[in-house]
Amino acid sequence: MYIPRLLSFAAVITCGLPLAASAQVVYSPKDGPGQGKHVVLLAGDEEYRSEEGLPMLGKLLSQRHGFKATVVFPIDPKTGEIDPNNQSNLPGLDALKDADCVIMLWRFRNPTTADLKHFADYFAAGKPIIALRTSTHAFNIKEAGSPYAQWDWQASAPWTGGFGQQVLGETWINHHGDHGSEATRGLIAPGAEQNPLLRGVSDVWGPTDVYGIKNLPSDATVLLNGQVVAGMKPTDPPVEGAKNNPMMPVAWTREFKNEGGVTNKIMTTTMGDAGDLESEGLRRLIVNTVYAFTGLEVPARADVTPVGEFKPTPFGFNKFIKGVKPEAHALKE
Repeated sequence: MYIPRLLSFAAVITCGLPLAASAQVVYSPKDGPGQGKHVVLLAGDEEYRSEEGLPMLGKLLSQRHGFKATVVFPIDPKTGEIDPNNQSNLPGLDALKDADCVIMLWRFRNPTTADLKHFADYFAAGKPIIALRTSTHAFNIKEAGSPYAQWDWQASAPWTGGFGQQVLGETWINHHGDHGSEATRGLIAPGAEQNPLLRGVSDVWGPTDVYGIKNLPSDATVLLNGQVVAGMKPTDPPVEGAKNNPMMPVAWTREFKNEGGVTNKIMTTTMGDAGDLESEGLRRLIVNTVYAFTGLEVPARADVTPVGEFKPTPFGFNKFIKGVKPEAHALKE
């Protein structure tokens, strides 16, 4: 059961009773090319502050570009508070019923079968997915006999590597850069310079490290390669030696023909931590992809200025801000 409560002219929060643990934040769109399109953003990781980064993207897409945007959070069922460590309670996924595009940053999620069916139905319909950072290992399915067992990040043949490897193009491999001490600079891949998803994209940098990639399929189109940086500042030079020779892909696209015979457009980036999203170039890549994946012309230089203040909490386990409910992310009048 959902109880709507109007909070501002631009945002509606839909919250269930705390014991029902159902919560989402909906950003009503301003005028813009995205009018009539609905983007659902799925937050749910313990480390990379998706509970902060995805609301920022939702506000940006709704207020700068006219998309309706809904953010769905992991919730503590006792308090109704956002709890990134709760891997199973992901209420609000029914928002996917009329979604036109998904942006996800999940890590080791174990939704109930009923909740996951909303995502599975969206996927089966051949709708697009933009997958950030740990979404390569989004699922850790623990239910015996689950119809989604093959999505598990450790699944074996025929879906080796699960949803990440089979659909997105890669599962979890390793930290290629030194986690917490070697940041990432995203460089446009040779031959991708004219790709419309990269319009206006330059100077991509983020504090998270480059992930190892070894299974990327031949049908993937690499957009950005990840230069391992010798430090945690944008001015730090690249690491010398084998880590950057060759560089690992950090953003790519592909199309996946699912079991229903329809094709999902996929864009995956192993960047996407809330701190990474301080990069104008990375935000523009994501916004450009939303335009393209919803059938709209990509702008020459999309406005990706955050709506309001955006000063994300640094990444790390158990470093999320405690006691926050979804309504805290509502737009302020």
